[in-house]
Amino acid sequence: MNLDFSQIIPSIPFILEGVIVTLKIVIFAVLLGFALGVVLALMKIGRIKVLAWIADAYTSVFRGTPLVLQLVLIYFGIPQLTGVDIGPFPSAVIAFGLNSAAYVSEIIRAGILAVDKGQREAALALGIPYKLMMRDIILPQALKNILPALMNEFITLTKESAVVTVIGAMDVMRRAYIVGGQVYRYIEPLLIAGLIYYVLVMLLTLLGKALEGRLRKSD
Repeated sequence: MNLDFSQIIPSIPFILEGVIVTLKIVIFAVLLGFALGVVLALMKIGRIKVLAWIADAYTSVFRGTPLVLQLVLIYFGIPQLTGVDIGPFPSAVIAFGLNSAAYVSEIIRAGILAVDKGQREAALALGIPYKLMMRDIILPQALKNILPALMNEFITLTKESAVVTVIGAMDVMRRAYIVGGQVYRYIEPLLIAGLIYYVLVMLLTLLGKALEGRLRKSD
């Protein structure tokens, strides 16, 4: 097997610096996706048909087109349409956040609908306003049920963040390509990048299981 990591080892710290960029993109995208996902989920289960239709159309578009296409459209489209340059990092956060919101909204919608109807009926019987009922009674129970699905979405985003290399963001993948070009060997740095992503995903999986176990103890 013609593999030689001796030339790559000095560049490993440079590749590892991409982990910070990757995690920043994923964390900000998750926050944006979760906030927008909650709004979309409430629109879908609400009584106003127009809002439900808009939320369904949004989900359909972002689930029905490739993430890399959405990323490139935002990166090149915003400067062309508005005349304002936007860097790789905000482009990645916006694209991943908007894309994640489509999936998170379906997860939250399912979680809300899974809450016992008696909870809602009891709250309405007590005269609790809809906003307070959702915020203090329904959503907390729904979030508890959908935590594993949200962690899966977080893990998926971490892996898919590798596509930001197409717009020049200095994540793990991009740095592996740069090192490969410097030493004219691409397999070794890409294997190291793969190992870094694997470790990240395993750590997030363990974190998700720990959170799930803690919530079960509180039942």
